[in-house]
Amino acid sequence: MSDRLLIRLSPDGQLSWLAQDAGGRALSAANAGAGLFQGFPISSSSSRTPVAEAAGARTQLTGVVGAVTIGVLLVVGTGILHDIPTAALAAVVIAAVLRLIDIPAMRWLLRVNHRDFALAIAACAGVLILGILPGVGFAVALSMIVVLERAWHPYVAVLGRVSGEKGYHDVERHPDAAMVPGLLLFRFDAPLFFANAEVFRDALQDALRDANRDVRTVVVAAEPITDVDSTAAEMLADLDRELEHEGIELAFAELKGPVKDKLRRYGLFDQVTEERFYTTIGLAVRAHVAEHDVTWSDWEDARPPAG
Repeated sequence: MSDRLLIRLSPDGQLSWLAQDAGGRALSAANAGAGLFQGFPISSSSSRTPVAEAAGARTQLTGVVGAVTIGVLLVVGTGILHDIPTAALAAVVIAAVLRLIDIPAMRWLLRVNHRDFALAIAACAGVLILGILPGVGFAVALSMIVVLERAWHPYVAVLGRVSGEKGYHDVERHPDAAMVPGLLLFRFDAPLFFANAEVFRDALQDALRDANRDVRTVVVAAEPITDVDSTAAEMLADLDRELEHEGIELAFAELKGPVKDKLRRYGLFDQVTEERFYTTIGLAVRAHVAEHDVTWSDWEDARPPAG
């Protein structure tokens, strides 16, 4: 069967295109040879594969059978096909291509994520209006815009301790979560880069204003932060100085190793000091409680020892 181009929409809204690599390499090699030996360039058809599948094809041998059949018809059967209207041939292609339209999948997208549904419709419209290659380019550009927008305005959360549940959780989703006195646990669910550095700073400052309590330590729960560029590192350094001026200590927990290496190269470890980079949020909480003599009772510490 010939190659076909597929547009795929992943659950997180990203569009990607896939082609059968073996067929693509074969076409490339054939056209390279045609150029060297003054031959005709060849191509493939995006509709030929669904037509073959509709007829029950299962293997690549379909292309060989089709080529042989066309050759025989060209030699002895041109009169048979002479009077078939072009519209009838087009109807065969259209009927086969309609099988590629997955209505149930589009209904599911509309039900679970309106943004992804709109993105899929826009990608389809781009292909129909602009053509296949420009339409795919349009879909890829839309996908990049959506990814950038999601990284620009990610989900942020203030974390608290929920009795009976391990770890620290979003207080918006767990209103009964206990807040450690004097401590703000702040989570930012995206890499830090030039486009969202100020968004991070503003979100943290808003969280401090909304805390309605005396905050002495801010711990960034940094596990979702997979990268920090130089602009964001400069913002963190400025933020550390601002918080220090207000009598607040900035610390980090659960930073990934490669991100730590970048912050060390940026010089942030020298400013913040390595002691304020904790491997877990629990260690950061215990350090805050010990340093500031905070009265804090953790439900896990109150459990009787096992056995």
